[in-house]
Parts: sequence; C-alpha cells; structure tokens
Amino acid sequence: MDIYNYNTLELVHKYGFRFTKTLGQNFLIDNAVPRDIAEGADVNEEDLVIEIGPGVGTLTAQLLQRAKKVTVIEIDRTLIPILEEELGDNEKLTIINKDALKVDFNEIIGEEKSVKLVANLPYYVTTPIMANLFKSGVKFKNMTVMIQKEVADRMNAEPGTKDYGSISLLVQYYCDTHIVRKVGPNCFMPRPKVDSIVIRLDRLEEPRVKVLDEKLLFDVIRSSFNMRRKTLWNGLKNIGLSKEDLALAFENANIDPKRRGETLSLEEFGALTNEIYKLK
Repeated sequence: MDIYNYNTLELVHKYGFRFTKTLGQNFLIDNAVPRDIAEGADVNEEDLVIEIGPGVGTLTAQLLQRAKKVTVIEIDRTLIPILEEELGDNEKLTIINKDALKVDFNEIIGEEKSVKLVANLPYYVTTPIMANLFKSGVKFKNMTVMIQKEVADRMNAEPGTKDYGSISLLVQYYCDTHIVRKVGPNCFMPRPKVDSIVIRLDRLEEPRVKVLDEKLLFDVIRSSFNMRRKTLWNGLKNIGLSKEDLALAFENANIDPKRRGETLSLEEFGALTNEIYKLK
C-alpha cells in the first residue's frame, strides 16, 4: 500500500481484523493524528524510531516517510501478516512480534545515536512500559505517547493537586513534558469513552534531582502514595528505619512528618530519600 495514502478503515475491512478487548486495541482512523504525532515527536532522517503497538501501521507509515529506520513491536500476532503485507517491503522497517515488556531495547538500539520512541498505549501497560524504559537506562532522546487524558494530566501534575502522584514523579524525575495535541474519541476505531492526549517526554541528560539510591527514591514515593490520606510518617514507618532514625531523617531533610505525600515536591522527596539512605 502507498504509505502516503495509508487508511486504517480500508485495512481493517480488507483483512477482516477483529479487535481484542483484552489488549485495549483502539486504532486511529483520523489521518491527521498520525501526521501530528510524527511531527510532534520531531522525527527526522537521523533517527531510529521504535514504535510500540503499531496496530495496522497507520502511524508507522508516517514514521517511515521521516525516519532513517523504524522498528515496530507488536504483541498481537494476528497483526503481523498485515504489517508484513502492507509495509514489509520497505527496507527501513523491522517488525518484532513480542510483548514490549519483554523486549531488550538496548539490543534493538545497538550503536544508533539518535533514538526516539512512539506509542499508542492502553492505560494498563503505560506505566509499566515507561518505568521499564526509564529504569533500564534505555538511551532515547524522547518518547511520544498517546494516552488517556487523565494519565497525561497525572504526568503533568504539580504538588498539592488531585492528579499528583507516583507517575507524576516518575516522569518528572527523568523528563520534561510537552503536550502535542488532544485526540477525541471519534478519531479511533472502536471509539473509546475518554479523550486522549499525545504527550512528548524529552529525556533529561541527568535526572532532575540527585539521589544516593534511585530505587530507594521510588520506594519512598510509592510508600508515601499507597494511601493518599496517610501522613508521611504513617506511610514510611515500614521503610526500614527505627522510629528514632525515621524522625531524624525527617528533621535532617527539614520536612514535617505530618505532611502528606501529595504535598512534597520531587526535590523534597530526593532530600528525604538521601537522609533515609544515610541512616539505613
């Protein structure tokens, strides 16, 4: 198929594709959106682009027009023949039939210097995939994802707001965020019940705050948000310190243990983590 006239509806009908609800599949049928995603991701001829969840390849076709190479990772084996038939003769394209959570991204990247990721992710895999990419040290310049609006709101949230939580801190520790565009339900097949947002995460050269133990930082964050109405003291009392040392950690970090996790900035979480680390 001509990649300049790639049409999702035509392909779904041509191959009699049946959507799998458990995989959270929603394919783009508005051709303006894939173009906007490729442009918003700032894809150019120097880039290896890794696309997670290509579906029938609507966005893939746009990426192939711009990138040096495109590798797609698709978990649904019934989509692989469609991708191979329609786009497989493009020498820029590599197709991998695998769960993105089980892929070695560093192996795919190899010696490539300019790597960008794009994805249309169902909610239930968004955070695990992103956390895996960040924490395994995958060297990418940016990651542009289309996710439910509520998840994008959480990524951008500031301390003290209802959307602020663990995913806010995870993303902001590693990245700057940039909203590319909003995508309404009518842009998809089948139509979801919620609005979506395309958001680009620009990877920082170094994490936003310096901590002595990165794993401990996210343990502290997770414990602080496990029950949002708990005070920091109650949330962290099982972090592995005696009551006396935990009190000292709060004192040294200049943080009131009666505060709740949702009120702490990333910098404050970093300071508290470092004091806990010193005392453990």
